Amino acid sequence: MEGSPHPIPRTVEEVFNDFKGRRAALIKALTTDVEKFYQQCDPEKENLCLYGLPNETWEVNLPVEEVPPELPEPALGINFARDGMQEKDWLSLVAVHSDSWLLSVAFYFGARFGFGKSERKRLFQMINDLPTVFEVVTGAAKQARDAAHISNSKSKSSGKFRQSEPQHKGVKMSPPKEEDESGEEVEEDDEQGATLCGACGDNYGQDEFWICCDVCEKWFHGKCVKITPAKAEHIKQYKCPSCSNKRARV
Repeated sequence: MEGSPHPIPRTVEEVFNDFKGRRAALIKALTTDVEKFYQQCDPEKENLCLYGLPNETWEVNLPVEEVPPELPEPALGINFARDGMQEKDWLSLVAVHSDSWLLSVAFYFGARFGFGKSERKRLFQMINDLPTVFEVVTGAAKQARDAAHISNSKSKSSGKFRQSEPQHKGVKMSPPKEEDESGEEVEEDDEQGATLCGACGDNYGQDEFWICCDVCEKWFHGKCVKITPAKAEHIKQYKCPSCSNKRARV
């Protein structure tokens, strides 16, 4: 339930930015903030919903009381299923419903402000270029990348670094580049080959600091998991927030 008003998006670009903000918030709830999200979804409470806000923050709250609501509502009662299934399956279920909700909100704005056929198509193409929340949460995007690169999986420890980066034992930074048949490095431009952040789902940028989890082997922007290059110097084995939280609950 959105407490403070947010600017209403009226153009394709504004609706897409609204979509990206809400999507980033939902991914954060289901990955880096998963422990906090898990605790807030108490099955003993009333029907709860997961809301992603345009400013990239999320909240678990009761549905709005007004009927009909100002915006499409997320899936109701996500907390009731929490203890009735494995955590990864529950998070996947919430992710699927979150994707559905994101699309409904985006195209609600499109319908409200009279987007034509070309505008709706452009909006969908912009949305479709991003991995879904479900793909990020379940690692499906990473699996597709790994399948495409399975023949290139040599020297795992050394392949995870750029030459311009120092090689730290046990900590893998900067996702690898593809090599063509001549051995020269080439950029990964195709959708399946792109390295995606396990927290925000965005693509790898050459000038960004990244770190790889040694448990699930997902890559993360350093800023998304609050790890700096200096801090990484002292980490022998890095575990992302999701893997750390799972281990703590076992």
